[in-house]
Amino acid sequence: MNLPNRITLARIMMIPLMLVFLLLDFQWLSYELKLGVYTLPLNQLIGALLFIVAASTDGIDGYIARKHNLVTNLGKLLDPLADKLLVAAVLVALVSMGEIEAVIAIIIISREFAVTGLREIALLEGAVIAASKWGKAKTVAQIIAISALLLNNFPFEWLGIPFDNMAIWIATIITIYSGIDYFVKNKNLLSFSKS
Repeated sequence: MNLPNRITLARIMMIPLMLVFLLLDFQWLSYELKLGVYTLPLNQLIGALLFIVAASTDGIDGYIARKHNLVTNLGKLLDPLADKLLVAAVLVALVSMGEIEAVIAIIIISREFAVTGLREIALLEGAVIAASKWGKAKTVAQIIAISALLLNNFPFEWLGIPFDNMAIWIATIITIYSGIDYFVKNKNLLSFSKS
């Protein structure tokens, strides 16, 4: 197994560890970090750092694979799967933690399933749907928003700016738009007249 695929697998393996810190109540990790009005439980900080590290490896594995000609079918399958698992897992955790409304998680996760289904249809037709600029913007917006939520709006809490809430709504809007964009640009794949 090559290095990019190992990085992708490491990202997948970080997901359950991240969830342990975000969702399980360990007495020894219940210490709260406080800086003025800002507070953050230690376990949530560890979970947030795991998410940020895992999310940052997404670009690294793809870059290494392309630069060193290490692109494999396994990597093509695992990389988007790892991204979707990471985002879906942390969104469900955020709902459980009371940080976001369930409707936001449902919209984002549903879009991921829908676009994945569209890509599967394209593969059956012998086509490949490349990531669009809106798809890339969606990923960046989601990572920024989720990071802000996991870090309890750090450092914007001191400024009284609800950046985390604004960011998740912006990410949701970009997610919806990018999903619509994929379907509009690939509507030819959805012809129901074929048998």
